[in-house]
Amino acid sequence: MTRMAEFWVAVSFIAFLLILLYYKVPGMIGKMLDERAEGIRKELDEARRLREEAQKLLADYQQKHRNAGQEAEAIVEQARREAESLAHETRAGLKDTLERRTRLAEDKIARAEAQAVDEVRAAAVELAVAAAEKILREKAAGAGGKALIDQGIRDLKGRLN
Repeated sequence: MTRMAEFWVAVSFIAFLLILLYYKVPGMIGKMLDERAEGIRKELDEARRLREEAQKLLADYQQKHRNAGQEAEAIVEQARREAESLAHETRAGLKDTLERRTRLAEDKIARAEAQAVDEVRAAAVELAVAAAEKILREKAAGAGGKALIDQGIRDLKGRLN
């Protein structure tokens, strides 16, 4: 009986294989495996393409980062140069302003001194005239004063001609 059972197992196994072959199951399994392999290949290709794009983007961003760093350094350098230039111009302008104001103050002081000298001279002249007038009045009183006035008028006529 054991031989019989083995025989029927072999027959049913062969029948099973024949059914599988009749319905083309190995082809379908192969086709499914091929489709799955193709899908995996497409996914791998897509992953490779995405990886290459990511590497390109990374390289672009790294380049942009380097460029941004260089631009920032250039902007800082430009700002430093402009600040130095502005400071230099400000110093020069301040120096010019101080020199101009110093000259103006010196001129104003010189004018004030000249005016003070003129006022002192005018006051001295007024005092001298007043003193001379007082002396002349005292001496010119009487006949001697009249002769002195006549002499002054003659001298004045000689000087005017």
